Amino acid sequence: MANWVYPLGTANDGKWDISLGTSDSNLAVDGWAHTGLKAATLAAGAAVELPAAAEERIVVPLSGSFTVTVDGESYRLAGRESVFHGPSDVLYTGIEKAVTISSNDGGRVAVATAPAKAGYPTRLITAAETPVELRGAGNCSRQVHNFGTPAALEADRFIVCEVITPAGNWSSYPPHKHDEEKDGETNLEEIYYFETRVAPGSPAPEDADAFGHARIYASDERPIDVSAEVRTGDVVLVPYGWHGPAMAAPGYDLYYLNVMAGPGRVREWLISDDPHHGWIRQTWEGQDVDPRLPFTA
Repeated sequence: MANWVYPLGTANDGKWDISLGTSDSNLAVDGWAHTGLKAATLAAGAAVELPAAAEERIVVPLSGSFTVTVDGESYRLAGRESVFHGPSDVLYTGIEKAVTISSNDGGRVAVATAPAKAGYPTRLITAAETPVELRGAGNCSRQVHNFGTPAALEADRFIVCEVITPAGNWSSYPPHKHDEEKDGETNLEEIYYFETRVAPGSPAPEDADAFGHARIYASDERPIDVSAEVRTGDVVLVPYGWHGPAMAAPGYDLYYLNVMAGPGRVREWLISDDPHHGWIRQTWEGQDVDPRLPFTA
C-alpha cells in the first residue's frame, strides 16, 4: 500500500525540504498523478530553481519575502512573518516556464503544482486581493485564503487554498470526499501541508511540541485508514476516501496548504459529506464565528 503520510524530512530532495508529485520529484508515490508540492527553506541570498515543465505552479511564501523570476521577468512577493499572520502575496506562473525563487533575507516558501496543458498568464495575487473566508462557526470556525480557487484565479487544473484553524477547533469538518465524477461531486486528489504553533495566550511553553491531527478513512471498497499527528513540515496525501477532521489540539494553532486536482473535465471543488456527520452544518446557523478570527498581520 502507498504511503500517504510524510513527516518532515521524509520527502526531501536536494535543496528542497519537500518534493512530492512534481515533474522533477525523485520520490515516486504509487497512484499519485494530478498534484504536487515543493517547499524550501532559503538562507539570506539563496535561491532555488524549477525547470520549464508541463505543469502549472503557484509560489506561496510561508515566512519571509521573495523575488520570483519567471522566464526572465521578476516579481516581488511581499511575504509575512508566518502562515499565522494573514495572507501573503502569491504568484501563479503558468506552464512551460522556468522559475527561480530567491530571498534577500531568507525564509520558507512552498510551490503548489499540477500537470497541465492549457496556458494561462503569469499572475501576481497580492495579499490585499486574496479572498478571505471565515468558514463554519463555533469550534468548527476556520479561516480560508482562497487565492487559487476557480472564483479567484484562471488556471487549467488545480485548486489551491490555505486554511488556519484556531487552537482547539476542528476544520475539514464534517468529513467529506471528492473521489468520483458524478452529479454534485468531482474527483480530486488533495495534498495537505501542515504547520503548527503555540497559540497566543496559551499557557503552553513557547518550545512546546505543537501538533494537530489528520484523519482519512474509506468511503468505498478501496482500503485507506490514516490517523496521524501532524506538525510543521508534515504532508498528508488524500488519494480518495472520507477525510476530516483536521484538528488543532488545545493550545496549538493549525495551518494547512491544500492542493487539489484530478482527471475530470471540470475544475471545481464539489464534495459529498459523510452522511453520518453532515448534520453538523445545521448547528452553525445558531452560532457565532470564533472571535479569534480573522488572523492578520
